[in-house]
Amino acid sequence: LCCCEYVDRRGRRNHLVACCCDCEELDDGCDRWLTCRSLPPGALERIADTVADRLRVPWFSGAVKINVSLVPPLVLLPVFLHVASLHFLLGLIILTSLPVVVLWYYYLTHRRKERTLFFLSLGLFSLGYMYYVFLREVVPRGHVEYSQVVALTCGLILMLAALSRAKKDPGYLPIPAGNEKPSHQGLPNKSVRGSSIGLHGVSGAGSSRTVNGEAKGYCRMSAEQPAGVKKDWCTKCQLVRPARAGHCRLCGRCVRRLDHHCVWINSCVGEQNHQAFILALSFFMLTSVYGITLTLHTICRGQTPFVALLYCPGAYSDYSSALSFTCVWYCAIVTAGMGYILLIQLLNISYNVTEREARLALRDNTGRRLLGGLVIDTGQYNRGLLCNWGHFLSLGSSPPQRSAEDIV
Repeated sequence: LCCCEYVDRRGRRNHLVACCCDCEELDDGCDRWLTCRSLPPGALERIADTVADRLRVPWFSGAVKINVSLVPPLVLLPVFLHVASLHFLLGLIILTSLPVVVLWYYYLTHRRKERTLFFLSLGLFSLGYMYYVFLREVVPRGHVEYSQVVALTCGLILMLAALSRAKKDPGYLPIPAGNEKPSHQGLPNKSVRGSSIGLHGVSGAGSSRTVNGEAKGYCRMSAEQPAGVKKDWCTKCQLVRPARAGHCRLCGRCVRRLDHHCVWINSCVGEQNHQAFILALSFFMLTSVYGITLTLHTICRGQTPFVALLYCPGAYSDYSSALSFTCVWYCAIVTAGMGYILLIQLLNISYNVTEREARLALRDNTGRRLLGGLVIDTGQYNRGLLCNWGHFLSLGSSPPQRSAEDIV
């Protein structure tokens, strides 16, 4: 394939120049729309699939398909922020409607159980664009020192590094070779009682065999897997899940100590990346609050950041100040949302409960609501504040051992 050729969704060789050819469905749809006739069932889906398949850019080994969900944040966010900078009322309307639109899109994709890069694209582009506005509109005013710019840049780099680590393997359980259902004879009701690193109901105490990397035959208790906790069978992944593992419907995989599927990183948060996820949120909060403070000190001289956020008389005196002030409010809204997520995460860690376990406890009415409902204590893994945090900080430090028989 040359740089402008590609293989389309029907398996045929195509070219970027022919992107407007063979558009019978689109022509028929426009004709029906102009004549006020209804479209046949599935016509809009077929048109959308065709457009998405032809939205490509030239590349060395053939034209690369562009994910449609990446485009809206790159185009709409700068437009909305610049329009909001024209007048106070426009800023109020746009900054109020943006969170509503984002929540609506999240509900739409969550209901359809679809993975999307929209939120990851929105988050990364927001960071880059806010940093660009800060360097172009705030720093040239001369009130920000060089050391402060370096500190803000370092915080942004550290946050991106932690985010990159959080995007890696969250702790997926290995899928059996050939996706064949492994033998699970002796598992009553497709579940087995487990110990800290083993299964009691499968073999004797002296056995050293493993099931999916979980050593059997040990009875030492831990906060991770107390007595009475069951290892269950996943019918979709065809494997035995250890305690606290769960199946993600969006990723289609089972994850060790599954917390939740985060749309902002387009991945699950589990045993292997939960620490990096908390670290990325923490760096984001510190960097964002620091950047907001520096910008407000520059635009609204002589006022505290909180007062300046609510009342800044000279904010709309010129377009540069208006754009900076609008971006500050946009950052404040995003920071408030991420701060709430971080608060819930820290409370869950303090009580050693995951988001998935909290939802299941609410569904089965087996948990206790604490702190006004901010956290659900299941009481199953809670061993006290220090032990809970010690357990969280040790996540992923000792991967499960696999015997030679299991590897073979």
